[in-house]
Amino acid sequence: MSEPTIVFDSKTVENTPLYESFLTTQKRRVSYHFNEEAARYHYGVRHPMKPFRLMLTDHLVLGYKLHNKLDLYRSRRATETEVREFHAEEYIDFLQRVTPDNIKKFQRVLPKFNIGDDCPIFDGMYDYSIIYAGSSLDASRKLLAGQSDIAINWSGGLHHAKKFEASGFCYVNDIVLAILNLLRMYPRVLYIDIDIHHGDGVQEAFYSTDRVMTLSFHKYNGEFFPGTGNFDEIGTSLGKNYSLNVPLRDGIDDESYVRLFKSVLEPVLNSYRPSAIVLQCGADSLGGDRLGCFNLNIKAHGECVAYTKSFGLPLIVLGGGGYTPRNVSRLWCYETSVCLDVDLETRLPSSMPFLKYFAPDYSLHPNLAGKIDNKNSRKFLDSVHVQVMEQLRTLQGAPSVQMAEIPPDLAGLTEEGEKQRRDELDEAMKDAR
Repeated sequence: MSEPTIVFDSKTVENTPLYESFLTTQKRRVSYHFNEEAARYHYGVRHPMKPFRLMLTDHLVLGYKLHNKLDLYRSRRATETEVREFHAEEYIDFLQRVTPDNIKKFQRVLPKFNIGDDCPIFDGMYDYSIIYAGSSLDASRKLLAGQSDIAINWSGGLHHAKKFEASGFCYVNDIVLAILNLLRMYPRVLYIDIDIHHGDGVQEAFYSTDRVMTLSFHKYNGEFFPGTGNFDEIGTSLGKNYSLNVPLRDGIDDESYVRLFKSVLEPVLNSYRPSAIVLQCGADSLGGDRLGCFNLNIKAHGECVAYTKSFGLPLIVLGGGGYTPRNVSRLWCYETSVCLDVDLETRLPSSMPFLKYFAPDYSLHPNLAGKIDNKNSRKFLDSVHVQVMEQLRTLQGAPSVQMAEIPPDLAGLTEEGEKQRRDELDEAMKDAR
């Protein structure tokens, strides 16, 4: 065996990136928005939501030396004024005041704000909420300022929170806040959700406006949380037909999911012609997730990000669900590399802290498929596609928008309107049952 003609010193080897850049004609500016304090909060010992998954993600990004290709921003907390752009004053006041020590004083209002096992009161709950919301708002500002083409916030994507209440581990809806900010400049925003759970909080927020189209791929059987997301939830008033749902069954595999995703997204973009995209990348749609029931591998999930990115529109990429932390962090590190157009080594960096969490394979791409029977037949998926296309055909091209100052009540989110929409959803659920 011949001797190598070049020998690197130890410092050079240590600083060699564990990725290979793709040769692309156009490099997009990618920013990474984080606040390390978000990973320090704790919902409770038995609660499936583990914010320390964010720390694992950051360590993987650093271990692969992706930070050398990113614009890093340590985000500030969202202000009370910013949070109240969407959430009700009474609800935010409650979040600010309640603590595990004084919770008995609030017993009468806990049901009103949907506080319970899913959404417990824990130390620093409000601080945690405004930290992840602040990073999503920062991502939106960088897009508006033209400083980023793609802005990433893995701590965000908490899509269940409502105007008046918490829901599904989510207290403040950072996605709605970021989209409201984007609407100050962009006429139309497309929201895409690939979490296993329906993006009900975002859909509800923009249910009566055509300035935002929501597109959610999720499990639906009428019972799986949050129990919404069937074909008949299409929007109301100006927003009629601008809520698009793709309900799926247990065990969908890589090929079926990616094929359906691509076959839906392209016609949506051609019809709606958004000015910007917000993509929620919930990791609970991966195979083997603690609360999930799909069979997706990391590369297939990432292919949805790559395809969305390929259209070249301003893009915010957010986290979301995901309850097996080692797989969540693998996924979001990989999707960071997808945004950067680099190819990562499969073997995880040996120098990174907490490597033990990734035993025994220490691989970026473990096999996560085949654990659940696929109940999505080709015939069923074809019928899903047909129904989605039928709804799209009712749209008469991209809606025209008169740009003006964004009102704080953009989607008509008054208490009366909120109650009306909830009544409509309840009736739809009763009919479905």
